[in-house]
Amino acid sequence: MTTPRILLTSSILALLALGSTSSTAISVQDESAEPEAACCFSNPAYSGICEVQPAEGESCVSILEYLNNPMAQGKDYCGGTHIRGGWTQVECEEKESSTRPQARSIPGGVASK
Repeated sequence: MTTPRILLTSSILALLALGSTSSTAISVQDESAEPEAACCFSNPAYSGICEVQPAEGESCVSILEYLNNPMAQGKDYCGGTHIRGGWTQVECEEKESSTRPQARSIPGGVASK
């Protein structure tokens, strides 16, 4: 004979199993989304602009919160800097399409690289 407690427990376990299946389907859909664009940050104590490509589950906001949290550790953002606080998000600068130096004209007719 089955007791009501066993039926209730079985029903709850069945619902939990269904719930985990639907959350798995949702996470699979999220993985197919395009990766977020790079985030750029500036800090007066840091030389230059820090550019970070968010990993899965990260956003520019979460990275900025990490950089400004004095207790944060364990991530390798901005070359592994230990600077915490004072970070602001800035617009990323476009990179040049060619890495090879181009000859340019100097007044007087002499070309340099």
